[in-house]
Amino acid sequence: MTTVSGLFDSYDAGSAAVRELQSLGIASNDISIVGPDRDGRATGEPRSFGAKGDHVAADAGQGAEIGGAVGAVGGLLAGLGMLAIPGIGPVVAAGWLVSTLTGAVAGAVVGGAAGGLIGALTEAGVPEEHAHVYAEGVRRGGTLVIARVGPEQEATARSVLDRAGRADLDTRARAYREEGWSRFDPDGQPYAVDDLDRPGLTSSPRI
Repeated sequence: MTTVSGLFDSYDAGSAAVRELQSLGIASNDISIVGPDRDGRATGEPRSFGAKGDHVAADAGQGAEIGGAVGAVGGLLAGLGMLAIPGIGPVVAAGWLVSTLTGAVAGAVVGGAAGGLIGALTEAGVPEEHAHVYAEGVRRGGTLVIARVGPEQEATARSVLDRAGRADLDTRARAYREEGWSRFDPDGQPYAVDDLDRPGLTSSPRI
C-alpha cells in the first residue's frame, strides 16, 4: 500500500476529497481526516482539554474508538471523534490514522516526543519534512486527508486530491519559512478558535 495525502484550507474541501476517494472504491478504513472542529461535527459530548494536553491520552483513546469503529461501519465522515494534539489543541479525526495518532500522542505526553501528529504521520510513511508542514497546517486551521491505496489507485487518488484543492506543500512550506517558521513546535501555544477564521492563516503564518 502507498500513502497519499493532502492539506486543505477548509474542512469542506477536505471532506469533499474524502467523498471523492470513497467514490473510487477506497474503503473508509483506508482513509483518514484530521482537522479543527469549528461547527460541532464530532460525535459524543465535547471533552475538556488542558492547556498542555494533560487529557490528551484519554481523549485520543475515545477518538480512536469512535474514528475506527464507527467510521468503518457508518461512513468515515459520520464517525468523527474529538481528541487533542500537543501544539495543535482540540481536533476532530476519523479513520485508520487515529489509532496511530493515539499511540503517538500518548508517547508525547509521557516522554516528550516530537509531537503526536508528526509521529503518526512519519510512522504512516510521510517524510518528516512534509509531516511538519502538515502539522503546522492543521494547527492553523487546515484539514489533513490521508489515504492508503494500492499501486493501481495511486495516480487517480493523487489527481482527486489535486482537483479538490490540496495545497502545494513546497509552496506552503516556503510561505511559512519566509515569515520565520522552521518546523512544527509541539510545545507551542495552540491557536484560539476565533483566530482560525482569520483570512490567510492557513496559507501563511501570522506569528
